[in-house]
Amino acid sequence: MQFSGSIKSKLPGVGTTIFSVMSALANEQQAINLAQGFPDFNCHPALIELVNKAMKAGFNQYAPMPGLMSLREKIALKTERLYGAIYHPEKEITVVPGGTHALYAAISAIVSEGDEVVVLEPCYDSYVPAIELNGGRPVFYEMKYPDYKVDWNEVKKLINFRTRMIVINTPHNPTGSILEAEDMLQLQKILDNTDVVVLSDEVYEHILFDGYQHQSVARFPKLAERSLIVSSFGKTYHTTGWKLGYVLGPEALTKEFRKVHQFMAFSANTPMQHAMAEFLDDASHYLELSAFYQEKRDYFQKLVKASNFKILPCKGSYFQLLNYAKITLERDLDFAVRLTKDYKIASIPTSVFYKMKTDNNVLRFCFAKSNETLEKAAEKLMKL
Repeated sequence: MQFSGSIKSKLPGVGTTIFSVMSALANEQQAINLAQGFPDFNCHPALIELVNKAMKAGFNQYAPMPGLMSLREKIALKTERLYGAIYHPEKEITVVPGGTHALYAAISAIVSEGDEVVVLEPCYDSYVPAIELNGGRPVFYEMKYPDYKVDWNEVKKLINFRTRMIVINTPHNPTGSILEAEDMLQLQKILDNTDVVVLSDEVYEHILFDGYQHQSVARFPKLAERSLIVSSFGKTYHTTGWKLGYVLGPEALTKEFRKVHQFMAFSANTPMQHAMAEFLDDASHYLELSAFYQEKRDYFQKLVKASNFKILPCKGSYFQLLNYAKITLERDLDFAVRLTKDYKIASIPTSVFYKMKTDNNVLRFCFAKSNETLEKAAEKLMKL
């Protein structure tokens, strides 16, 4: 069947997301998939039992548009305990079907035609299309390779009367870098006396290593009052396929956010919200996550240490960057494809996260995998 009319694409330069492309190639080649960011192990069995219990109890119809109040109350308690920030469950917390939904709804709610949005590169690939679809203009700042630090004096030069939003991400996908307290204080300072809204992507908030603490914008009152914070149950509880997260924000921003959210999805999955509300009672499930993933990071690094790859710093998230300049000077996309086809291991080329396709000969590998999977992957990488 073929459509005979004409279509003017709103995203003429956008194709299928790299995550879908590389995962499809991994399946086709029967390769180990360290490309897409999802665990290959199951979530806690108690969580599945709680979902089952909610379904059997009849909680299978629409939840309230902002989310179950019982869940929002638990999120408020968690946020206050972790970051000392008080969010009103009724007016300042919204449960959403996943982080990508939250990011799009937030950008749609705030960004208008002609507005500028500062984006720190490399960046998760949903940010820029969402900005452009809403008539905004992304303004790019490239973080400093190889440690991906931010020079806030350079960021300050990008902010003007047209700037409506800045998007930040910590812990960072794809680099594994983090923003520290000093970064947040500098951001707070440069945004003082502006109307700029901060969209803070914090979906890996519970995955930091080497004693670092997550510096949520919620910790900084002057930032929090201008910020929408995106969090993910999927990343925290190994349930990425459930598509469940939440957004924190002051009442005025939340009100605008919900205007968009209600027409994108109306509400998130009901039985899973009931399950999460109960599961949050045991804080150990998220408090122990950093140690769990640090063990995996350290093990993966140990396995590939003697390879020809250079291991780049990873302070958070479940992604490890490896520089392959000693192996080949192919473009990263070409090498990632060859690696999948010839060596049966899939990764993500980092140039796809830049507007100008900056290529530092770096691939991203997801280590949210069983030790057996990591061992098989490392064995292949050692052959290069």
